[in-house]
Amino acid sequence: MSLRTSVARLLRKQTGSSVQLQRRPAHSVALVGAPFSRGQKRNGVDRGPAAIRNAGLVEKLSGLGCQVYDFGDLSFTQVPNDEIYNNIIKYPRSVGSANQVLADTVHGALVAGHSCVTLGGDHSLALGSISGHARQYPHLAVIWVDAHADINTPLTSMSGNLHGQPVSFLLRELQDKVPLLPGFSWLKPCLSRSDIVYIGLRDVDPAEHYILKNYDIQYFSMRDIDRFGIQKVMERTFEHLLSRQQRPIHLSVDIDAFDPALAPATGTPVKGGLTYREGMYISEEVHNTGLLSVMDIVEVNPLLGASQEEVSATVNLAVDVVATCFGQTREGAHIVFEELPSPSSPDESDSEEQVRI
Repeated sequence: MSLRTSVARLLRKQTGSSVQLQRRPAHSVALVGAPFSRGQKRNGVDRGPAAIRNAGLVEKLSGLGCQVYDFGDLSFTQVPNDEIYNNIIKYPRSVGSANQVLADTVHGALVAGHSCVTLGGDHSLALGSISGHARQYPHLAVIWVDAHADINTPLTSMSGNLHGQPVSFLLRELQDKVPLLPGFSWLKPCLSRSDIVYIGLRDVDPAEHYILKNYDIQYFSMRDIDRFGIQKVMERTFEHLLSRQQRPIHLSVDIDAFDPALAPATGTPVKGGLTYREGMYISEEVHNTGLLSVMDIVEVNPLLGASQEEVSATVNLAVDVVATCFGQTREGAHIVFEELPSPSSPDESDSEEQVRI
């Protein structure tokens, strides 16, 4: 059975489900730039949204038939005296404040009837993106495509960078392990452990491994992708997330999920990542469900490419990930083609042609 057939079977089983998704205009997409970098230590990731736009994202989506509503880049207020928390957690007030703004914006885009694409910025932005999404659709499902689990708590983080911790704040099961950070009073956990699946993991900290195993969180490492193949991984992902009910999908993609040969301009590259084909397959199959509601594309850092070619490769890959989620395919032309043209009548009749010869 093909993946598309299996997903269709899952969705047919859910007729009469209590979850009702709002019907939005076909391919109505809101772009939200979130030029934020304080969830990590490398300069330049705040330039990611502009780089992705400049690579032709709006034109690409428009060419696919999407109605694109570009909300522009959010403006994040500088937080003075943003002191380190617990001698390690960096910029908690800045991260909390920025994500509150993003949550309100994502929620507003969904209320207006759009799908939403958040252009990062670092992956701490998932705090706001997923929170805003859950405010509109509390029963959402999250597919987290990343080399890293980003599920350290503030008490287990070795770096203190909040881009490595957002999932711990979002999971209800971890709330007795997560202290209240300054700037985070607005944030409420909105996911259960069964609501998220990881794809592409290959650099997981000891505490994160403990959490994944002991809290029974579904994940597929790069070893699993090697063992099962990407088709089986996606089948199992949808079986886990959609077998009981149809629900909106939040796709959160860190560009470092891809192999550094494809995406070198990022802050925490890890060898042995997704191939281009595997990444596009993930996006294609998410699109094929018809359930994609919000997506993040984060950690593109134009300052970290060793050359303009490396920057362009990373940015163009990000554009392809987003475009494929909204209908770009690897199967040829995308324009609507109604019918083949017929040859026009010849200028000379057959008899005239014979005389001419």
